[in-house]
Amino acid sequence: MKRKFQLNHYLLVVIVIALAIFPFVSDSRTWTILLTQIFIFSILAMSYDILLGYTGIVSFGHAMFFGMGAYTTAVMLKRIEPTMGTFIVSIGVGMLLAGLISFFIGLLTLRLKSHFYAMLTLAVSGLFLVLAEKWRTLTQGNDGFTFKAPEFFKDRVMFYLVVLACLVLVYVFLRRFVNSPFGRVLVAVRENEQRTSSLGFNPLHYKVIASVVAGVIASLAGSLYAVSLRFVNTSVLTMDITLDALLMTIIGGVGTLIGPIVGAGVIELAQYYLSGLAKEYPIFERWIIFFGIVYILAVVFFPRGVVGTIREQFWKRKMKKDGAKTVPKKEVS
Repeated sequence: MKRKFQLNHYLLVVIVIALAIFPFVSDSRTWTILLTQIFIFSILAMSYDILLGYTGIVSFGHAMFFGMGAYTTAVMLKRIEPTMGTFIVSIGVGMLLAGLISFFIGLLTLRLKSHFYAMLTLAVSGLFLVLAEKWRTLTQGNDGFTFKAPEFFKDRVMFYLVVLACLVLVYVFLRRFVNSPFGRVLVAVRENEQRTSSLGFNPLHYKVIASVVAGVIASLAGSLYAVSLRFVNTSVLTMDITLDALLMTIIGGVGTLIGPIVGAGVIELAQYYLSGLAKEYPIFERWIIFFGIVYILAVVFFPRGVVGTIREQFWKRKMKKDGAKTVPKKEVS
């Protein structure tokens, strides 16, 4: 097991190094931008996995934290000189706001169970969307606004590397988080909240902290997304963002962290290729239908997500092999 653990980490290191080298050996600007988007949505999907995969919470309002980070960074870079320092401060401010709001919303809503909580988070997210649409002096409503990114990011390769570094740091942090004693309690809450409570733990406290962590990470993804586009409007607060995060988590594998990254890659690549085919072949004009077929096939052939299903098959084979070895010869005969 220790050897397998080390091999997995070595493989991840090799993949990260390959991704870091990619923009220097490839002249494709399109692929650099596409991979950047995949990295950003991977961060968002991993934040959602903390809620769904490790705590058992289904939230329909996760986009509010993503949008909060996007608007905070966009407004600060537009109204203050767009330097690297301003960018870093804007990320910090966005994460602080997301943390505070997720804390108070968590205290108010996480006492509810199941779909009641999901519907309430959807309502709260809708309030933030309406606020962004009406507060035109700050957000310019649905029209949105453009802004300048720091000079350092005028080279897309530099921004690509920064986003990749953020993805790696977030993954390492969340991996340590879910493997800590605190993370084990979150899994216990997901499996059986009443039994966890009977053991002396307060599930509400753990849920609130998980909500804060997820909100803060989602805000970081929103800040990076806004800078990648140099534009922001109310679309960053819509239900579509939450659904994307949910689907990326489910398709990749719930409760795996690596799964959401794989799911983000699958969905972003599918969108890119299907929308490209729609421009060349009339049959793909309704590409969203084919996109739905991709989802259906993923669920049918990978019921636990891509990573989850592969991991399950691996363990089944290992248990079967180990069981065969331990069977006495007399029983075999």
